[in-house]
Amino acid sequence: MTVSENHAAHVHGDGEDGGAPAGWKTAATMLQDAAPFTVPDGASAMTVHVEWEPGDPGTPPHRHSGPAFGYVVKGAVRFEIEGEAERVVEAGGTFWEPGGDVIHYQDGNALTDARTEFVVVMLCAPGKPMLELVDEAELAERAHLRAPRPTA
Repeated sequence: MTVSENHAAHVHGDGEDGGAPAGWKTAATMLQDAAPFTVPDGASAMTVHVEWEPGDPGTPPHRHSGPAFGYVVKGAVRFEIEGEAERVVEAGGTFWEPGGDVIHYQDGNALTDARTEFVVVMLCAPGKPMLELVDEAELAERAHLRAPRPTA
């Protein structure tokens, strides 16, 4: 069963379409399947479109109160979360982070000559900000949890 067939069976039970055109079965492409993650009780969801100018380093180190799921629309995002190596996610690629206590180190434009855009869906715990910056003292205290940095 293909991802689209699995999606159709999940959404529409046994997948019987009653003679309807079959295009809906192949219109969706699975881009990301993230697990495990926890949704904070009473969470709200927000979808944000981010645009970075060429070379913009992005948001300083931060965390989100719940999981976040992103899709790069244009350009390339330099992405790094605690415990994972820095990587570049190009247009058409996805990223996710579990939220909670995990530090998100980088989300900037990996390109110096073009804009980068991405869309991110975040689940936010009630009463918590969507984004909380991490101070230098905490970064130093948790430095042992950051993946080794690339060498120049």
